[in-house]
Amino acid sequence: MTSPSPARSTRARTPVCWVRIEGGICRFGDAARPIRVKTLEWTQTVITYAHLGRGGEDRPLTGLSQPAAARIAQELGARLPRSVEWEWAAAGPHRRTYPWGEEEPTADRANLRQGIGQPAPVRSFLQGATPDGLLQMAGNVWEWTSSTVLGGGFVLRGASFTSPALYAKTTFLNAAPAELESAGIGLRMVREP
Repeated sequence: MTSPSPARSTRARTPVCWVRIEGGICRFGDAARPIRVKTLEWTQTVITYAHLGRGGEDRPLTGLSQPAAARIAQELGARLPRSVEWEWAAAGPHRRTYPWGEEEPTADRANLRQGIGQPAPVRSFLQGATPDGLLQMAGNVWEWTSSTVLGGGFVLRGASFTSPALYAKTTFLNAAPAELESAGIGLRMVREP
């Protein structure tokens, strides 16, 4: 599959909305290992076809390998987040269980296994937003990170429309081979403020 390139687009692009997340000490993973995270600007949503000028489609851009996702982020002046940065943005300093808080996932918070069965528009499920306003940090599509795992794969965060509720937890990690192109994996970007 040929990955879309922002440089080849001739249609008008939907602007990317950035949200500033202040840095701090992330108590990372189930072991709550303290790791310092810098202040970063995050895309409010995962990247869509419209962000690349590929029509007005407000659904997540999917079907990208991790290297293709990283290249798109770079071409747009950003990068993929590290796993710890993603967890900090999703969980916050108080280590929320889910991006929105402590309440269990519901159909109006996240597009998970019992949801609509496909990626939804990125501005859906507003009740599942983080307190900072990041949308769909749980459900809809997994998000590539720049963090590697043994065997050459990369960490995925956030769960997808086929995931059980357990995967929506802010500490849940998944991984995939770098070359995997899936309808259930997209990308969210970060940049230095």
